[in-house]
Amino acid sequence: MEIAKKIECGKTALGIEFGSTRIKAVLVDDENTPLASGSHDWENRHIGNIWSYTLEDIIGGLQDAYASLVRDVREKYNVTLTTVGVIGFSAMMHGYMVFDRDGKLLVPFRTWRNNTAAYAGEKLTELFGYHIPARWSIAHLYQAILDGEPHVRDIAYQTTLEGYVHWLLTGEKVIGIGEASGMFPVDPETKQYNARMLAQFNELVKGKVPFKAEEILPKILLAGEDAGRLTEEGAKILDPTGNLRAGIPLCPPEGDAGTGMVATNSVRKRTGNVSAGTSVFAMIVLERELSKPYPEIDLVTTPVGDLVGMVHCNNCTSDLNAWVNLFGEFAGLLGVELPKWKLYDMLYFASEKGDKDCGGLVSYNYISNENITKVEHGRPLFVRKADDTFTLANFMRAHLYSAFGALKVGCDIMLKEEGVKLDRITGHGGLFKTERVGQSYLAAAINAPVTVMKTAGEGGAWGMAILANYRLHGAGESLADYLENKVFAGQEGVTLYPDPADVEGFEAFAKRYVEGLPIVREAVHSLK
Repeated sequence: MEIAKKIECGKTALGIEFGSTRIKAVLVDDENTPLASGSHDWENRHIGNIWSYTLEDIIGGLQDAYASLVRDVREKYNVTLTTVGVIGFSAMMHGYMVFDRDGKLLVPFRTWRNNTAAYAGEKLTELFGYHIPARWSIAHLYQAILDGEPHVRDIAYQTTLEGYVHWLLTGEKVIGIGEASGMFPVDPETKQYNARMLAQFNELVKGKVPFKAEEILPKILLAGEDAGRLTEEGAKILDPTGNLRAGIPLCPPEGDAGTGMVATNSVRKRTGNVSAGTSVFAMIVLERELSKPYPEIDLVTTPVGDLVGMVHCNNCTSDLNAWVNLFGEFAGLLGVELPKWKLYDMLYFASEKGDKDCGGLVSYNYISNENITKVEHGRPLFVRKADDTFTLANFMRAHLYSAFGALKVGCDIMLKEEGVKLDRITGHGGLFKTERVGQSYLAAAINAPVTVMKTAGEGGAWGMAILANYRLHGAGESLADYLENKVFAGQEGVTLYPDPADVEGFEAFAKRYVEGLPIVREAVHSLK
């Protein structure tokens, strides 16, 4: 009844995040405790050789996820949802959505998954002296200009997925700084788009387009700032039943990198997070700019504009999972049926008995291409010399080390070459489900303490709801302090510090890993 009263009074925050396969909505109270959730499954379409979602997919999915949340609230608390305290939208970052002066979408939404702007990204990287990945919005725009696409002359507004949804429901053309930093480089000092690079880009495309970049990009807002209110029309779009009232305040829309940082309490300088599942990425909040651009490192920002170095690897657990499944098949031949979690635990714990350097064994988990190590196609490999120590423990340890192999290559650039300081990193994702093992190996890989929270939150949608609450309740408090004091205070977590022997062993493995990369590249060439 107490929760029902909070919901009726609007002492809540709603976070909605558009992931690549699911749209999730999470309702929290004013203390950021999850109360209810809803979701909608969706898949991208291949439209004209472009990975995309239609506007009908976006709006219909939004409505279904919200309706699912409303049902959950009704079933749990016997309350019909008519208002919330504040709303925030998030989505997978980058991509290309452009509109004309009448608000008409000019070409199908091009998601981050498209690699069609690689050439433009390379040219802009050379021009700016700043790494511009192919998935960034400005790379998509420049590629369209280079390709002479006729729609370019009609562009009046460019935004991203959550920026579009926010605009649709509020009429405000704004974006959170974290997402903005994946559209066009931002200046960490001014917290705005980089003025020098804007001038360079405008000169580059002068005479080819009837606009300047700053005229079509959304306005940048920081976490906690006012991002408008839900309009009457917006309320009807979100809730076609008409129960939801207009006038609800919104926080700046943010990208999924920002909500991931919030959900893992990783927005303070010298902290970071590693997400390890099918892919793996690390995000470290920097104290200063890097000395030069690196193709292995993307530079984005926290939701308050602090610079973040991001290392994203396409491969993590898929090859490891395949080996675990193989051992499961063997157990089945022996008449032993093991639950999957037990199989993982047995094999992961067995790896701890292996040599610190895996006994000379080395593995490459490349199910798909890997940009960090310049491998163009997936060729998973296991390699050993005849006199290496070939045991089950070393075999499993090598594959677990390999899950962080490419990540270490990128992180070493920041931690060793650039001298970036890291006090704490939070690990989350499937690789950390088995207690201690993956966590200790990550600590060895980056030579820093790794924390895994005992109670996982609701992911990015929960992080977005926290940012929404910060808009209402964070006055006078930094986002980092708000998370420490109001969200994560008292939450249980386990922190493991790197064991010096493990660090030394991982370094020896990493040396072999890098030296053996030509083997994988040759496999790409030889095994068509």
